[in-house]
Amino acid sequence: MEAYKPFGGPRIAAIGGGTGLSTMLRGLKSCTRELTAIVTVADDGGGSGVLRQDLGMPPPGDIRHCMEALANVEPVMQQLLAYRFPKDSGSLTGQSFGNLLLAALNGISPSFDQAVARMSEVLAISGRVLPVTNANVALEAVFENGARVVGESKIFQFKKEQDCRISHVRLLPERPPALPETLEAIRRADLILLGPGSLYTSVIPNLLVEGVADAIRAAGGLKIYICNIMTQDGETEDMTAADHVAALLRHSGPGLVDLCLANSAPVRPGLVERYREEDAVPIQVDRAAVEDLGVELITRPVSSETSDYARHSAARLAASIMEIYRERADTKIF
Repeated sequence: MEAYKPFGGPRIAAIGGGTGLSTMLRGLKSCTRELTAIVTVADDGGGSGVLRQDLGMPPPGDIRHCMEALANVEPVMQQLLAYRFPKDSGSLTGQSFGNLLLAALNGISPSFDQAVARMSEVLAISGRVLPVTNANVALEAVFENGARVVGESKIFQFKKEQDCRISHVRLLPERPPALPETLEAIRRADLILLGPGSLYTSVIPNLLVEGVADAIRAAGGLKIYICNIMTQDGETEDMTAADHVAALLRHSGPGLVDLCLANSAPVRPGLVERYREEDAVPIQVDRAAVEDLGVELITRPVSSETSDYARHSAARLAASIMEIYRERADTKIF
């Protein structure tokens, strides 16, 4: 393991999807020149779902969010990428221009990952964004009562109706091939990050792609799971930090991560009440139960103090991750 390089920075592979991953990337892009985001392609809702159904392409939304986070472009271009067509826009209603741009690039590229690479060049992003696979996959959730549903966008409502926990999720088709560059980025990484993000629909789907979990376990880098701050309505109600870690290990096998990083800052009372109305609460950090799973628990104040939501602060999270990495790189304790 190389010592921490203050100018080049460590090689980081950040694995996940959704707003959690893109938030973390915004903080990390100033910490290293070798940052790779590995992103799930299981989404089938919203504008991404429409493009996926109409064009037969992988969903662009999570990929686009990550590229926006890493982009080095003028403010007007940033606004353009994030622009959503209003309600009176016919078939374009609710669609993101950034999604359409990636869809157009996919149309003139031999594969989806090459379309992502071309858009990354257009946006002069810091680092790389890679789809975990080019395969057209669907996500199936199986519940503890035996019920099951196919489609990432259907899981929330179906779980509310079943009123029981998710037992496990799987991809259809199962074990799709990983992008070779994805596996290579994991193998070469000094630091591998899982999350933050929706446990069953953003983080775990990456582990179900052929070779990904094995590559993480075999990699020599420090492996950290970044736990969410709040439980998620329709997905992880009543789950503790240890429950999150246990779910990761059930889907990947033991030895996946070395550490679990959890938030130690209190969530503002007003926010707690608002989240409680949505059946969400701050995740209970049960240290002993996490460590019984063979995973070290570290807590840091990583939540945002100014956001109207209980979310990670990009700056605080990045600073905590780099502090932990420097400590472990200096002592070679992984």
